[in-house]
Amino acid sequence: MDAVRLIVESRRALTDSEDALRITAEAWQAYALAQAIGSRLAVSGPPQLRGEALGLTELAGRGCGVLDAPPPLVADLRAAHLTELGDARKALLELGSLLVEVAMSLVALASTAGEEGAYWQCMEAIDAADESRDRVQEMLRRLALTEEEPTRWDAALG
Repeated sequence: MDAVRLIVESRRALTDSEDALRITAEAWQAYALAQAIGSRLAVSGPPQLRGEALGLTELAGRGCGVLDAPPPLVADLRAAHLTELGDARKALLELGSLLVEVAMSLVALASTAGEEGAYWQCMEAIDAADESRDRVQEMLRRLALTEEEPTRWDAALG
């Protein structure tokens, strides 16, 4: 399944999550998907994205690690169904939106956390979402520069 379709499924599932356990499970799914997309870009993506993609993989892995949610079965793991990235720019735009939604859901969860441990777990997961989104934004910036490059050369050669 392509990345954009999986991201859309994750966004829908996160939106439909109503309790703390579901929200953390869906955040975990989103981080695992970001990790899979980052890994795919690091291995076979455009060369200018590989360093940032590797960073995304590490940060998203941290997001999975701080959440106290049982990992889903492999068959239920959306990231395991990733077969192709498709349009890297579109996938990164959608992934950035998903990470914003994850952070917002975790903020809401943190604000209602009854115990200090749950609150700090949310805070660490929010940091991972924000830092992951920063990596996605940097990859989008680099893609935009690459797309502009031929235009600049054409104008210079005139």
